[in-house]
Amino acid sequence: MKTLAPPDYWQQACTELAFADPVMAALIARYPNAVLTNRGDPFQTLARAIVGQQISVKAADSVWARFAEFAQHVSPEHIVTLEQAALAACGLSRRKAEYLHDLAGHFVDGRVEPARWTEMEDEAVIGELIDVRGIGRWTAEMFLIFSLRRPDIWPVDDIGLQKAVALHYLDSERPTPKALRQHGERHAPWRTVATWYLWRSLDPAVVQY
Repeated sequence: MKTLAPPDYWQQACTELAFADPVMAALIARYPNAVLTNRGDPFQTLARAIVGQQISVKAADSVWARFAEFAQHVSPEHIVTLEQAALAACGLSRRKAEYLHDLAGHFVDGRVEPARWTEMEDEAVIGELIDVRGIGRWTAEMFLIFSLRRPDIWPVDDIGLQKAVALHYLDSERPTPKALRQHGERHAPWRTVATWYLWRSLDPAVVQY
């Protein structure tokens, strides 16, 4: 994993979120060392997001460890050469094995070129990513958070975010997507940072894709 310095906006975001919202103030104070890092590898970021779809962080880490041990080299050039059945034997669903194989193919043949996304708007990047098989909006948003480190991503389909907002703001009542989207407006333009600390409130371990 490549450890990076916090994004340039992180301290300003924390200051403004804490000033505007007492829940955020408490969470930011509780986890002073939390920081958004990334692995410096767009392929691994997207692959980890696919592995983590609809399962817990703990389960995703376990499956990824088995997959990485089997693959030995988690690069698109190598993954594209592996049999999908062998990938499924690592604990991946057959569908996720297909998605990883297809993702590797997109990198190898140049249909995916992450470097160009750094200058694109959030929704434009999401639009390109969801054209890849197996990458939906949630996965694209994880990429924007963890690889591009965009400051204002609010992944309403994320189970952890739903649970955390319910816990801290809604007396444990799970919000509808519309209600969660409306709630997120209070944290703009720093919704990535708010999401990060809300995740921490459920699991102190730092999430890394």
